Amino acid sequence: MLRAVDWLARWTAILGGLVLTVLVVMVCLSILGRELNALGHADWLVDRAPGLAGVLLDTGVRPIRGDYELVELGVAFTIFAFLPLCQLHGGHATVDVFTAALPERANRVLMAIWEVLLSAMILLIAWRLFAGMMGKFASGETTYDLQLPVGWAYAAAFGAASVASLVAVYCAAARIWGLVTGFDYLPRREGPTH
Repeated sequence: MLRAVDWLARWTAILGGLVLTVLVVMVCLSILGRELNALGHADWLVDRAPGLAGVLLDTGVRPIRGDYELVELGVAFTIFAFLPLCQLHGGHATVDVFTAALPERANRVLMAIWEVLLSAMILLIAWRLFAGMMGKFASGETTYDLQLPVGWAYAAAFGAASVASLVAVYCAAARIWGLVTGFDYLPRREGPTH
């Protein structure tokens, strides 16, 4: 079971990484286009080299239309796409100043409690994303500039949040079962060590 959950979490993170990479490249190209367009309209360039300014503007360089909208829609998905892998491998930030002095059994109980609470929060977020998705599809709301249906962005985020929910429930069950049996059913924590 752990292998299947790990595979699902990793592939969701890879998909999120690909989307994030596309967004970063798009933002860089948009900034480059915006700056080159501003350069072509710069008074000093138009005065000193009007031919160069004209050639630059004739190439059609400009920012990518709707870049802010695309980033907004894509980042919501990527956040939820990275969450399952972070959850499974214990990559969340923890503060163990007070718990470091506790016995191992007490720490295991605390970890199980927090895992259950985190799972409940992820399930709540996924449920609300589903409700939001249904509302956006029903209303037909679109983005301002590109007129993209907002419901599809909610659907992508809900898909990734669904994977995060599955992983979170697995992690909570594994922590509780590990508390009962004394075995660890989760991968080794990859978070920082002190």
